Amino acid sequence: MVFAPSPQLTVTVEDRGDEPDLHLHAGGQGVWQARMIASLGVRVVLCAALGGETGAVLRHLIVEDGLELKPVDVSTRNGGYVHDRRGGVRSEIVDAPGEPLSRHELDDLYELALVHGLDARLSVLSGPARLGIIPADTYRRLAADVTGNGGLVLVDLAGEQLDAALAGGVSVVKISHEELIADGRSRDDDRDSLIKAARELRAAGPGAVLVSRAAEPALALLDDVVYEVHLPVLQAAETRGTGDSMAAGVAAALVRGESLMEAVRLGAAAGAVNVVRRGLGTGRDESIEVLAAKVELREI
Repeated sequence: MVFAPSPQLTVTVEDRGDEPDLHLHAGGQGVWQARMIASLGVRVVLCAALGGETGAVLRHLIVEDGLELKPVDVSTRNGGYVHDRRGGVRSEIVDAPGEPLSRHELDDLYELALVHGLDARLSVLSGPARLGIIPADTYRRLAADVTGNGGLVLVDLAGEQLDAALAGGVSVVKISHEELIADGRSRDDDRDSLIKAARELRAAGPGAVLVSRAAEPALALLDDVVYEVHLPVLQAAETRGTGDSMAAGVAAALVRGESLMEAVRLGAAAGAVNVVRRGLGTGRDESIEVLAAKVELREI
């Protein structure tokens, strides 16, 4: 189950010959993760709140992607953005954030996610693009209810949302080095500082902590052992979404019953394949599996 409180409508302007080309997709962290999990052949249920004109379009696009959507109809609208990527550089034209859910809408979304989370082997808790869409304590409650009933929980969160989820209990934390610095958990991007921050997160209960580091090798703290995750050098077409794809690959591998080390390899490969494509949360299963065999975990 992927918990995606408020998906986004994404509009990207590309070049196609001498003419502008429009691309409309469902987006947001949870949607990108669900799309990648499905690409890896794992059944995934996406629990999301949809409302307004953007929500109506998102409903169609998510289903067209082949995802199993479990929506809650809400009166508030979903957000979205318009980006211009002509010339190879992404430029933001419009960023329209979504609106907070009402108390009753939140109750309906929580109930939906809980039912499907209890039925799933693993739940991915993703965040909305804008803080305030739902209270941070929602993540504590949902993590506690799922793990308390034998489920695995992977979170790709930061700030107060991560703190809340950790208080509820999680199995795997995925976080970027920028988020660790912004949260004050790491003083800078020095590897030792990031490892110290990962160990402090690990002390809060999760069995594994993954730290993505942009172009640098990711760090994986598995139980009490730290690894650098090394990939073949690839030319990037789109760097956004790498961490989301990594989290999705890890989730898919754990659902398939693979070890944490194999899960990290698959997650790293999923992130790498995302880099060479322009569609976020996309990649072919065969390509990811081939690349996963070339991923090295080097113990620090």
